[in-house]
Amino acid sequence: MRTKIKNAFSSKINAIGLPILALCWVSFFWGTTWIASKEGVKHMPALQLAAIRQFIGGLLYISFFLFKKTPWPQGKQWKTIVILSILNFVLSNGLSTWGVKYISSGLGAIIGAIVPLWIVIITFFRGERLARLTVIGLIISFGGVCVIFYDHLSDFMIPDFRFGIILSLIATLTWAFGSLYTKKKAASFNPYFSLGLQMFISSILLFAYNGATGTSVSLSAIPAISWWSIAYLVIFGSVLTFIAFIYALQNLPAEISSIYAYINPIIAVILGAVIFGEVLNAAIAIGGGVTLFGLYMVNYSLRKGRK
Repeated sequence: MRTKIKNAFSSKINAIGLPILALCWVSFFWGTTWIASKEGVKHMPALQLAAIRQFIGGLLYISFFLFKKTPWPQGKQWKTIVILSILNFVLSNGLSTWGVKYISSGLGAIIGAIVPLWIVIITFFRGERLARLTVIGLIISFGGVCVIFYDHLSDFMIPDFRFGIILSLIATLTWAFGSLYTKKKAASFNPYFSLGLQMFISSILLFAYNGATGTSVSLSAIPAISWWSIAYLVIFGSVLTFIAFIYALQNLPAEISSIYAYINPIIAVILGAVIFGEVLNAAIAIGGGVTLFGLYMVNYSLRKGRK
């Protein structure tokens, strides 16, 4: 009986394809990390949660590569790692985690998806020409964002809401700079080891900030629900899902492997409505759909341009 079940399971995986299953995993679980972050920051300082998450995740990566006796980065490679740790983890991950303390997880996820727009804008100001399809995609995405925020116009009178939006926008901007810097300074050493070092360094910087500003709480004061959120973020957000993402990236065409970026916000919006009772109305549904469609056009244009 056990052999039949095992064979049936194996044939099902072969039929679907392991890379596609990995992509489905990424599409769902990275969407759920917005929910975990939202729940965790309800009960503790957001930057402290980000620091603990990156510390544990980074330590796991580093421990694995130390066990494998992977060579450490040398000389100028450390400069790249430190800069990326600040852009991608201290600022982008830290600020996006802080942002969902004041806005809905679904809205945070939609804002988090606009990174390609920043990349296009930055490259434009660097003097690069934009393809017509890219410009159309930018206009469509901007229109979708306007539809979403039209429904939140009254919320902008609330200081905390404005602060959450600003944090989330800065988080996407720094991730865009980090993505461009990664392309410019492509690492010649193990990128996964680099990821772990970035997480670990960012956690030290975040712990230092929390200590200097007196915004952290004692570990004993952190409730169990926040520890469960951190555990979920480490296991599913920083380790398992990232491994699945890299596997999908290596085994699927770029136009397929990038689909997760459009599904993550949808998952976050739906789960936010179901779990937290966050608003899910026509403006958010239509505006979010239009924004994601515009982003697809931008990404498609960029990939076509690279080819």
